[in-house]
Amino acid sequence: MYRLTSIIALFSFLFLSGQQQQIGNDSTLIELNEVVLSAKVIFGSKFVAKNRTGSSYYLSPEEIKKFNYTDVNRTLRSVPGVNIYEEDGFGLRPNISLRGTSPERSSKITLMEDGVLIAPAPYSAPSAYYFPTIARMQAVEILKGSSQVQFGPYTTGGAINMISTEVPDNFGIFLNSSYGSFQSGRIHTQLGDSYKNFGYAVEYLNYNSNGFKNLENGDNTGFDKNDLVAKFKVNTNPEAKLGQEFEVKLQYSDETSNETYLGLTQEDFDTDPFQRYAGSQNDQMNAEHFQLMGTHALKFNDQFRITTIGYYNDFSRNWYKVDYVTIDGERQGIGTIFSDPIGNESYINLVKGTANSGANDFLNARNNNRDYLSTGVQTKLDYHWSGENTYHDLEIGLRYHYDEEDRFQWIDDYAIVNGDMQLVNSGVPGTNANRVSSAKAFASYAMYKLKINDLTLTPGLRYENISLERLDYGTNDVERLGTDLSERQNNVDVFIPGIGFNYNFNDLSVFGGVHKGFSPPSNQPGENPEESVNYELGSRFSFAGISGELVGFYNDYSNLLGSDLAATGGTGSLDQFNAGEVSVQGVELLLNYNFMENNESLQLPFTFGYTLTDTEFLNSFGSENDIWGEVSAGDEMPYISKHQFNAALSLEHENFEINLSGRYNGAFRTMAGSGSIPATEKVSSNFILDLGGRYKFNDHVAITANAINLLDEQYAVARVPAGLRPGHPFGIYAGIELRY
Repeated sequence: MYRLTSIIALFSFLFLSGQQQQIGNDSTLIELNEVVLSAKVIFGSKFVAKNRTGSSYYLSPEEIKKFNYTDVNRTLRSVPGVNIYEEDGFGLRPNISLRGTSPERSSKITLMEDGVLIAPAPYSAPSAYYFPTIARMQAVEILKGSSQVQFGPYTTGGAINMISTEVPDNFGIFLNSSYGSFQSGRIHTQLGDSYKNFGYAVEYLNYNSNGFKNLENGDNTGFDKNDLVAKFKVNTNPEAKLGQEFEVKLQYSDETSNETYLGLTQEDFDTDPFQRYAGSQNDQMNAEHFQLMGTHALKFNDQFRITTIGYYNDFSRNWYKVDYVTIDGERQGIGTIFSDPIGNESYINLVKGTANSGANDFLNARNNNRDYLSTGVQTKLDYHWSGENTYHDLEIGLRYHYDEEDRFQWIDDYAIVNGDMQLVNSGVPGTNANRVSSAKAFASYAMYKLKINDLTLTPGLRYENISLERLDYGTNDVERLGTDLSERQNNVDVFIPGIGFNYNFNDLSVFGGVHKGFSPPSNQPGENPEESVNYELGSRFSFAGISGELVGFYNDYSNLLGSDLAATGGTGSLDQFNAGEVSVQGVELLLNYNFMENNESLQLPFTFGYTLTDTEFLNSFGSENDIWGEVSAGDEMPYISKHQFNAALSLEHENFEINLSGRYNGAFRTMAGSGSIPATEKVSSNFILDLGGRYKFNDHVAITANAINLLDEQYAVARVPAGLRPGHPFGIYAGIELRY
């Protein structure tokens, strides 16, 4: 296996000033100050996020705890500009879009944990089959606006950075345990302490469920996931002339989830949206993830700091699931079958288990076995200085990165008799897919921040040099001797400029900018990267107790890339194709108001967020293996709701809090099109209420309760990969928190 051979030590670290303490949901406008951040965060606080030159949002620890979520989809719903379509109801593998980027497996946004790329293979295979557990995160940062040159390679929609729980300043023990509907349980515990020159934290999280879908044989349709994190840090004395800190982070997780790609026909969904077909009874994902991360901080003085992070991520998964159905020797993919249930009735009946297999009828289960590696070293240098009425900050970043995806897959054939799957033929490993895709990338950026009185400018430039390669050994060479080897390579060399501004008035600031959007292509020779020019203009304001943000954005794609993903009904080849020109424009609104601001014992804060996203293909093309379908100029992109909003009301007291959240997700089309949405290509709108509460007995003991989908609305979330899929039904959960 692979090993990170060296972690070079140069790093910078700055403890944020008292102005960066958590501000909850308060969006009071604050004069932009000179703040330098740790390399593991984008903002570090609401204060910095609200004064950035681009649109941004910081989900604080208080916000994350309100509903005790383990589902990242529900956590991110409150952020304007975030589009999501669900898949399994628990958020195990989210599909996230920022400002209209293609949501498929969150593969068109820059995903990070503690400032490090966290997708399984960010360049060569970025589809997020692994996603960090939101329940163990201290905060989440979302950057959507201009001047994104610091974070790549995906710069069109934005970046999401999840900040794991930090080493505590003082000794502490934490335990959070809950149990509820569908025999769902969670236990989350952390132990940590800091001394003068040493600190540590050990954290464990398990969450599991029997699932809310039902197989006729009564088998479990849920999941079981474990997460273990350990951090150790050493540092010089605070008074040292040359300050240093080194932190090692170890993370391990495993998952067993009885998830399937098989959905339901419209008729069966209308009858019982929570049933599962007999053909999915053996479907199961097994996965392991390991991360090693070393961070070294070097503080030369108050003006100059250097940061270096070495990282190693290893992810292995085998999603065993029915991908094809064979009738009389003719094989069809399940995406094709469910796109026309009437024309493929015999295939559907075999999947349902209502028909028995004939001599040449099989359910073909693929061992979708893949190993991923992502490793690299990144360094950030920050130098800042002040003039009489000016503040200057120069930030330079360098990263060398390598990642790969290794596919070694095979297919097993099953007969189905009286609803029971019986193994007929065991496949030979490597005979379905046998290839390695890899990427080597050097990235660098420079960003300069200039503040003159109330005006802040942030011009920047990013450079990416990427070499993408695929070695296909062929399905007849499972020993990988190279007897039938085919190779292909694609190289990309690109500069990504951007500039943002922010101007503060008394109770109002105006910000905006323009930057180049970029997404790497695949390893297909000659394929162009995805490119766009992105504009935004917005304002943050505070008036008569109402504070908030209003932003308009326009993304002008010169070349949008589509991907052939099994998760969206394709063949799973991961091949990309050029989709040409597309425009995405929209409006984001965020409002905050406290109805009881002057009450000393009670607070009643209210938050409202709205997103309008309007998309349009500007040329015609065919994409039969992708969720876009056959596209004509003027069509809208699928799986992007045009309208969505989230409203939250909280009653907060020193000893208790009650939080109510309602989110509306507008209807969206499942194939590209225009005009009214055909019933067979539509996922209807829904409005979901969640309720969360906490009662604090003292500083050490509290009880929690939360209800998901309070009105028990039955709704569809998607029609991919194969058929309709339901959202989470009503569920109620209660727990206890212990702290010392």
